[in-house]
Amino acid sequence: MRAQSSATAHTAKAVTPPHVSTPTRPSSPGTRPRSGTALALLGVFCFSLTFPSTVWGLESFGPWSLVAVRGVLAAAVAAVFLLAQRVPLPERRHWAGLAVVGGGVVIGFPLLTTLALGTSSTAHAAVVVGLLPLTTATFAVLRTGHRPSRAFWAAAGAGATVVAAFSWQQGGGALSAGDLYLFGALLVCAAGYTEGGRLAALMPGWQVAGWALVLCLPVTVAGSAVALSLEPVRWSLHGAVGLAWVAAGSTFLGLYVWYRGMAGIGVARASQLQLAQPLMTLVWSFWLLGEELTWAAPLAATGVLLCIAVTQRARG
Repeated sequence: MRAQSSATAHTAKAVTPPHVSTPTRPSSPGTRPRSGTALALLGVFCFSLTFPSTVWGLESFGPWSLVAVRGVLAAAVAAVFLLAQRVPLPERRHWAGLAVVGGGVVIGFPLLTTLALGTSSTAHAAVVVGLLPLTTATFAVLRTGHRPSRAFWAAAGAGATVVAAFSWQQGGGALSAGDLYLFGALLVCAAGYTEGGRLAALMPGWQVAGWALVLCLPVTVAGSAVALSLEPVRWSLHGAVGLAWVAAGSTFLGLYVWYRGMAGIGVARASQLQLAQPLMTLVWSFWLLGEELTWAAPLAATGVLLCIAVTQRARG
């Protein structure tokens, strides 16, 4: 499947090559936003399983080993797709942006959140990282100059407030040591999402994710060699499944559909869909890890979903 950049799509509408037949009925103007929203939501679904899968993976691997090995495996999957599609190397001007994506999304966020899960529960980590949409929207404003509406910012701020209050209540009114890792993860991931969203408007989103993974391969291979020699591996079914999902599901498939979705509906608006991610992760934590949900969870879920509805209707 070959995706086209937004610039190419715009040109195709203006000039139709003589050898390409014109569709009998024009596509609906809402087709791309709807498909972009669906792809972004699929990415959120993939990401929502990351923390529970990481906890499973930590049953077999140390934190450094798990992050490095998942990067190697995800890069291998990406390389197969890139080679099969005979995708040419990105233009030189895109490599700096891909390095930002790789450093933030492929290495920084997985490492910091994995270290955080050594001291924080999955539920606590999920609600702290729920601040990511607002962080990403802020980075998008600084990077692209886009100015969402006041209603958009009000709803985004309200959603972040709900998530922050939920996190504070879950932490008993105090921040844990793992929160420092999580706040750092918010910053590097928001930078990676923003830069990836910009690149996804210039090249197919799955190529953004794929090349970022391949670009990080020297680091992840070296990291795997060192970490595996220092951290013992204790194989288990949970550990193998957890590693497989964070590598293929979260790191490759999740990034693939996420960046395609952002290219369709914009970085700021797509980021607000992630307000649902901590609540989805809480459900997975209850089903897969047996963690108990407190009374605050349904209240937070209701507030977050209302904020999502407003941000998706606000003109951004």
